[in-house]
Amino acid sequence: MQRCFTLTIVRHWALRKKLFTISYQQSAAMSTLLINQPKYAWLKELGLSEDNDGVYNGNWGGKGEVITSYCPANNEPIARVRQATMAEYEETVQKLRDAWKVWADIPAPKRGEIVRQIGDALRKKIKVLGSLVSLEMGKIYVEGVGEVQEYVDVCDYAVGLSRMIGGPVLPSERPGHALIEMWNPVGLVGIITAFNFPVAVYGWNNAIALICGNVCLWKGAPTTPLTSVAVTKIVAEVLEQNNLPGAICSMTCGGADIGTAMSKDERVDLVSFTGSTHVGKMVAMLVQERFGRNLLELGGNNAIIVFEDADLNLVVPSAVFASVGTAGQRCTTTRRLMLHGSIHDVVVERVAKAYKQVRIGDPWDRNTMYGPLHTKQAVDQYLAAIEQAKQQGGTVVCGGKVMDRPGNYVEPTIITGLAHDAPIVHTETFVPILYVLKFQTEEEAFAWNNEVKQGLSSSIFTKDMGRVFRWLGPKGSDCGIVNVNIPTSGAEIGGAFGATINYSKDLPLAQGIKFE
Repeated sequence: MQRCFTLTIVRHWALRKKLFTISYQQSAAMSTLLINQPKYAWLKELGLSEDNDGVYNGNWGGKGEVITSYCPANNEPIARVRQATMAEYEETVQKLRDAWKVWADIPAPKRGEIVRQIGDALRKKIKVLGSLVSLEMGKIYVEGVGEVQEYVDVCDYAVGLSRMIGGPVLPSERPGHALIEMWNPVGLVGIITAFNFPVAVYGWNNAIALICGNVCLWKGAPTTPLTSVAVTKIVAEVLEQNNLPGAICSMTCGGADIGTAMSKDERVDLVSFTGSTHVGKMVAMLVQERFGRNLLELGGNNAIIVFEDADLNLVVPSAVFASVGTAGQRCTTTRRLMLHGSIHDVVVERVAKAYKQVRIGDPWDRNTMYGPLHTKQAVDQYLAAIEQAKQQGGTVVCGGKVMDRPGNYVEPTIITGLAHDAPIVHTETFVPILYVLKFQTEEEAFAWNNEVKQGLSSSIFTKDMGRVFRWLGPKGSDCGIVNVNIPTSGAEIGGAFGATINYSKDLPLAQGIKFE
């Protein structure tokens, strides 16, 4: 009896010790989260906490895998998010379909008023939300704020569009008949966004989709879930204050399982995907199998072409901003710099000198121009690409190393001497590596620009007006964005893909971004 009692006491204390150990471990883990450090107390202004719900459909939830968001600048944990289960995805889609019945009946200008309020709500949080983008994604603070500004700008743009949606009244060949072109909403728009623009890409899609009468289901990148949660909280508050179903702008944090479900789901009337070409192909095939609609914004192996008559005072800052901005992690980043043989050496020298003056540091430091890569995997891709470039005949002129400091920092890199059709040159590596190519004629420069599979943005620098119009014409650039005397990145929100011509001697950036 005594032995049994003793064993019971031992088990009791062993259990208490085990529970105490678990509790201590949880407490220790909680104390290491950045959100609990006084320096990052501002995160709570966005409604974030140590553990956050990763599902919103009018109600907050999340019963799936718990993931931790890490800061790329030091690889320390920020906070945790509970992702969606497939059951929660199903529940969310059902709520979205019900919410659409309400939203589609609201007149477009009234829908525009809601979008206006969303823009105003974002304005109030622009600095703190931009700081979160900087903390979680790794881009510098001014770019983080600029990204939120893009969402605000698109809201303003969409408000105007909400009073302009329409179609022409066309003459009918039959007496007593009228032909009317009417535009109706598609219904449920699924929005899958990438890590590098965790606010703006959703904003582009969301604001326009809403004023057209669509409801939105958002799946952000698994590595930037806190930004998805924070943005959704801002949008949800506007909807709820207007007594509208919160499900109109739903969110399900998750991985490939959620993205695959959205692509296959016939109830998702349009899938908008932004990300890698590899994943984009899979999304396109899944959507096409059900004859669905998709919008794809994928890779860009973008080039700047510099002719002998170019203004080098525009070329150098353009090449630097477009190649090292966001640490080379933009779909419009310049990855190929094509230089006329007569100016090749002087431009390389000047760009390399400018690279060495780029201020590298903590992305939320207002003086920093260049922050970390987003993940450790990106660092591995950076090193692999440099090794391949060397093997294929390239010479590292500047950079080429991982930096000896906490976080995912690598040196911005310039590589010369490669052939225009070298395999690595035709590979879009999402890191700050710039391949410099030497050309002699306009024909070969245009051909080299067009020969890669990824055609998004392109730029030439020249004062020759004939060349400008040849560049814009049918035998010029085959890219969606065609620029003259400005870099490949930094587009405005006000127009579709097309041409932008800089006829000044200045280089102002969109969204108020400063990169000096």
